[in-house]
Amino acid sequence: MRNKLSPQVEQYLLASLSENTRRAYKNDLAHFIRWGGRIPATPECVASYLAGHANKLSFATLSRRVVAIGRAHTIKHRPSPAHSELVKATLQGIRRTKGSAQRHVAPALLHDVQAMVRDLHGMKGVRDKALLLVGFAGAFRRSELVVIQVEDISFVDEGMVIHLRRGKTDQVGRGRDIAIPFVRGKCCPVKAIKDWLIRSGINSGKLFRRISRYGQVVGEGLSAQSVALIVKQRAKEIGLDAQQYSGHSLRAGLVTSAAKSGVSSWKICQQTGHRSEAVMQRYIRDSQLFANNPLGLIW
Repeated sequence: MRNKLSPQVEQYLLASLSENTRRAYKNDLAHFIRWGGRIPATPECVASYLAGHANKLSFATLSRRVVAIGRAHTIKHRPSPAHSELVKATLQGIRRTKGSAQRHVAPALLHDVQAMVRDLHGMKGVRDKALLLVGFAGAFRRSELVVIQVEDISFVDEGMVIHLRRGKTDQVGRGRDIAIPFVRGKCCPVKAIKDWLIRSGINSGKLFRRISRYGQVVGEGLSAQSVALIVKQRAKEIGLDAQQYSGHSLRAGLVTSAAKSGVSSWKICQQTGHRSEAVMQRYIRDSQLFANNPLGLIW
């Protein structure tokens, strides 16, 4: 009989994954159980689950589901069906048949963000202006935006520095500083944050918070999903297709806009926190599809 894990071990097992990852795995496992799966599961059961959802879910989602199912077995000291040749071959077959391309959201370019915030007013408008401008300028992920504390912001002569305590690629909490300088005009992220702090009266704790229907700031911080909804709403208001935009559009927009303006890739990585240029280069390639296009040179 297996020894039961101590509460301390359980605690550290939970801490080994980020909150977002734990939530995703929990939802993945729940979906598998609702379908009719169980833990422990046989390789045949998991393979049938994958085949039954091959036309409904993306390859990336199916791959994550397999990881979640496998982790549920590992924690319970059970052999993981995810390691079986049957499950691996089924996933490989789905990949070859359906492809594995991930959905890319549209980047919110500088002129898009400027248009989104131009006519915002009221308490929600002040908040959303600050959120959109800072999300773009700092190339923040939505999960990073919602954890910024007032105490993480330092105003300096050049603008402000935001200390990001933890990010997607920094699960051990080393942290990093993001510099956001003053810029000319009405779309300055630094001025927008100062205005939000003054208007909201927030002096500590979560920077971005919910606002009631009566225009009152609520103590609760925004969720990552709220950021995505705000981006979609503001994109729709300026005539863009909201379905093409998400919280990640701000981060993608900074990278794309900077690449189009000729900013070096290492400077972009310094702002975004990318550890390598491999992922970031995808945005640069997309932004330069028409740069020196052969048709434009010969037609």
